Amino acid sequence: MEKIIQIVTTANDRSIIENIGRDLVEKRLIACAQILGPIQSIYRWKGTVEDASEWLLLMKSKASLYPAIEEEIQRQHPYELPEIIAINIDKGHTGYLGWVASETK
Repeated sequence: MEKIIQIVTTANDRSIIENIGRDLVEKRLIACAQILGPIQSIYRWKGTVEDASEWLLLMKSKASLYPAIEEEIQRQHPYELPEIIAINIDKGHTGYLGWVASETK
């Protein structure tokens, strides 16, 4: 079975996160999108410590689709430098991981 990953991004507007998640599911680039938040993010940006309320989007997909997913997120994301990271899923329920693989391109 192909390697499955979890992709993470954040944005300060829930509707942006919902639109990205729905679009990627409809394009079969991800099997599912989970939205959490609001969360509080504290980070340094351009020399200043920022404190912002954001929404977290968790997505599951095949590792081979990551480049297309990253491209789509960047295209739709309003941030100058959005968080887009992928985490390898080393272990998981075989049935669930199979479902992720079958629901994506």
